[in-house]
Amino acid sequence: MARVTVEDAVDKVGNRFDLVLVAARRARQIAIEGKDPLVETENDKPTVIALRELEQELVTAETMDAEAAREKEQQEQAEYQSIANIVSDQE
Repeated sequence: MARVTVEDAVDKVGNRFDLVLVAARRARQIAIEGKDPLVETENDKPTVIALRELEQELVTAETMDAEAAREKEQQEQAEYQSIANIVSDQE
């Protein structure tokens, strides 16, 4: 696959500063959190994969925020359920 240029990715995101923030966040998701890449990896580093996803508009700051909010909600639901189970066991 062709190399990703920063200029192409900047055009999709808006400015270089937002590009750095969004690309770093997505690269962390891929490298550390174990999220699956949405493009072919071809032995690329997570940062290159993140830039490629941004360039192809598969990932945006808005979609990442929505996913994070959804995951936080699920985590809170699981915690509330655990607390409810503990309280009901003590009664």
